Parts: sequence; structure tokens; C-alpha cells
Amino acid sequence: MATTADFKNGLYIDFNGKPCSIVWFQHVKPGKGPAFVKTKLRNLENGRILEKTFSAGERVETITVEHREYQFLYAEEDGFNFMNTETYDQIQLPKDVVDNADLMKEGQVVEMVFQVDGEDERCLTCELPTYVELDVTYTEPAVKGDTATTSALKEAKLETGAIIMVPLFINEGEKIRVNTTDRSYGERVK
Repeated sequence: MATTADFKNGLYIDFNGKPCSIVWFQHVKPGKGPAFVKTKLRNLENGRILEKTFSAGERVETITVEHREYQFLYAEEDGFNFMNTETYDQIQLPKDVVDNADLMKEGQVVEMVFQVDGEDERCLTCELPTYVELDVTYTEPAVKGDTATTSALKEAKLETGAIIMVPLFINEGEKIRVNTTDRSYGERVK
């Protein structure tokens, strides 16, 4: 158990039966009335941001969370298979737990967040690194004078099957860095 005095960014709590982390908080002491704490909580199951105001001194249930590195092995029809990089234990996750799974290639190391309750554990999220490097397998060639602006984009198919928008100067066979949070082109990799 913790109180609002223990709040800090990154604290994991049980809010309405759902695992959440505190993204932002502010202690407010108005001139009139009792103090309170405004917070923004991230639901770890679906990633949604919730706003909640707690009374000062209110008790909340904390949860134990562990971050572990896993390596992506292969995909099946009903999910993805991963291996713990330390213990070599293998687990399978349903497809809806992994965000931007089409940017993940075999051998990729990901970070998983587990809720630990005694002997029971369950995987809450599987997060790719912020940037991944992938080969472009297909893209239309750019035509000189095709655009009047410098920020024109075209579709590119990557080695994992994902399709993202890239600048016109990117060609087949090049390796690019992709931002996994917004699926945007980062830069060419030499």
C-alpha cells in the first residue's frame, strides 16, 4: 500500500482492478479546501492515458512489475514466440499484446513488462526498441521533377512485410531506421 505522498513518475499501481503506471502527477494545495493530487495514468493493458484526481493522503494499491528482455523467435497463426535472453525459457504471446508487430524481425530483442503476484506472473506489454533497422524490399523508383516540395513521400515495403512512408530518394535494397512509436522513417543506415 502507498499513499499519494509516495507518488512518483513510473510508480505502478492497481487502479480499478487494472495495472497502471503514473506518467505525470501534480500536488495541488488550493487556498480554500483540502489538498489533492492530479495524475495521468497509463493503463498497461491497452496503453490508454487516464486522468484521475486523488485526495491528499488517499491510499492506493501498488503492484510489482518486472522488465525483462526477450528475443523474438518466430510467428505462428495464434501468436508470437519469444525466448528469455537470460534463462532461455520460451513463451508465446497473443498477437494483440505486441504493438507494431509487423516491424519486428526474427532475432529482435524486445522488452516485456510482467506483473508479478507471488508465483503468478502475466505479461502486460511487449515493447520494441524505439528504433529498428530494416531493409527496403520494394518501393517505386522516384522520377526526377516528380514533386514541387522537398517533403514528398512514397510507400516502401520492408523486409518484415510492413509498409511505411519514406522520402523519394530511398531505393530498394537500402537499410533504413524506423521509429516504432509512430512508424515513421528515421534515416538511412550506412
